[in-house]
Amino acid sequence: MQNILVIGANGKTGRIISKVLRDSMEFKPYAMIRKDIQKPFFKNLGIETRLGDLEEDFSDAFKGIDKVIFAAGSGGNTSDEKTVAIDQQGAIRAVEFAKAHKLQKFVMLSSMGTDAPNRVEGLENYLKAKKAADDFLRESKMVYTIVQPGGLTNEKGNQKVEISKSLKKMGQISREDVAQALVYALELERTKNTSFEMISGQDDLKQSMKNFK
Repeated sequence: MQNILVIGANGKTGRIISKVLRDSMEFKPYAMIRKDIQKPFFKNLGIETRLGDLEEDFSDAFKGIDKVIFAAGSGGNTSDEKTVAIDQQGAIRAVEFAKAHKLQKFVMLSSMGTDAPNRVEGLENYLKAKKAADDFLRESKMVYTIVQPGGLTNEKGNQKVEISKSLKKMGQISREDVAQALVYALELERTKNTSFEMISGQDDLKQSMKNFK
């Protein structure tokens, strides 16, 4: 049983990730939360929590952890300063702490559009922050996977997707399918030290993650 730290566990996607991990046979989730008031939700699910604030020192959350999924985000309505603090600097600190604790793998939830942040009006600063964090992870010498989904929806997942290193088109995908992809990425050898974009499609999720180009 591998211990997985979920950073951003109290977000919409983070909660789904935590449940997927809890229901698996291979992983035990540890939900990193910012406040004690968030603890009951996870306690009711039988999921242990770790306190940690991305804008402070949260290195203690990594003790006894094998791998990490970073799914935190500042949200679409925050200031540029908060976006940099969470999506860039918070993610970079997480990579540093993971490396210091010798974790086996770092799985990053990023976004489509980081290859050209200025093309997406209104999301330039968010995508620049994500790109900076992604690039830092790539250069960290940690084993990693970076998942770059299209627009996230709250629709029920069906594990039918379109995946490529570069899709050359925009699209949407359910949070449930993204959560499942992040969990698959913890183990799939094909995803080692690479990144891929994903949107809803017709292909099986796990097979697509094994065979994408």
